Amino acid sequence: MFRELIALGIRSGSVYRVDITDGAATTLYTQGIGPSPDGVVVSDGVVYWTTMGVPHRDPAAKGEASLDYSAPNGGLHAIPIDGGEARDIVPVGSLTTGKQLTTDQSGTLYWGDREGCRVSCARTDGTGLTDLVVNTRDDSWLQECVGVAVTSEHLYWTQKGPAKGGRGRILRAGLAIPAGESAESRTDIEVLWDHLPEPIDLEIVGGWLYWTDRGAPPAGNTLNRAPLPPPSQSGAQPEILADGFREAIGLAVDEPAGVAYVSDLGGQIRVVPLARGRADEARVLVDLHEPISGIAGITG
Repeated sequence: MFRELIALGIRSGSVYRVDITDGAATTLYTQGIGPSPDGVVVSDGVVYWTTMGVPHRDPAAKGEASLDYSAPNGGLHAIPIDGGEARDIVPVGSLTTGKQLTTDQSGTLYWGDREGCRVSCARTDGTGLTDLVVNTRDDSWLQECVGVAVTSEHLYWTQKGPAKGGRGRILRAGLAIPAGESAESRTDIEVLWDHLPEPIDLEIVGGWLYWTDRGAPPAGNTLNRAPLPPPSQSGAQPEILADGFREAIGLAVDEPAGVAYVSDLGGQIRVVPLARGRADEARVLVDLHEPISGIAGITG
């Protein structure tokens, strides 16, 4: 079971440690975390996180629409869980817009690259940087990759679609690119769910796929789950475990404790029971008073 959470504060550029018993938050690191931190994972005593990079600002637009992250200046970084100096895992600019992040049992890191329209991976020492999926961008906004999860055989990822557009998808492919194919041309990609509001973070636990969705209500701004579909089959109708988030982003599922933790851009981290019919028991663990992106659990 989790004893703490790691959470990323977007406005302050901080890595927080959050006690799950009382929501008390302390700052692990706040200097040099990088611009617009987004995805985070903890592995072997190290915190890894992605950054979206520095956007170009359009003064004629409002809100997120004013931020253009298409310049390749995103990053992947790390710091020991007990503190110390942060380091870059790959050179800044090796990815365009670093989004949600996960790892497998071998320690390989996987992440979505939104404006890069790809899913990539690298070892924790930065070697072996590889694109696993590369989409060709057009004006539909359907190619942007955000959330990512892996099993021993498969890669799962979200393509969120346009904001509040109801065209989000969750896809699956083999963890390895088929022989003779490339990340741009692989033929083993399956669309498992289509026309979702705006799926973001993914996590696989106990044969279930969980995901956050920051799209328009009633199906958006939710925590969802569904069984992992068998090969060549589409996913079943998802179950909404909780709703009412203020732009749901990060996800950490603690199955032994029977709960999931969800962060949102309103600054809150909420605790959601996994048992059916208990959505009304969801509660706020902490309000960090700034937009929170990725979260990750610390066990032990």
